[in-house]
Amino acid sequence: MTEHHDSDGFFDKPENIKKMLKVFYVLCALLVVADFIVHRHIYHDWENIPAFYAIYGFVGCSVLVFVAKAMRKVIMRGEDYYDE
Repeated sequence: MTEHHDSDGFFDKPENIKKMLKVFYVLCALLVVADFIVHRHIYHDWENIPAFYAIYGFVGCSVLVFVAKAMRKVIMRGEDYYDE
């Protein structure tokens, strides 16, 4: 017996995704603005660069994606690996 749900999940509705993305972008912008307002105790000179932590996080995540793509070419096995 299969159950049929008439209502879609929260993440299945495109309008909810758009709202979540808007909230995410506003939070990101507020955090960058807060970087100029909040006093930080820095240990290295490069931490004085405006929006340093935002740039550092973006570059770090981008590097992770590119490394993962390269690793996929080395590690990934064929679709019929278990059927051989």
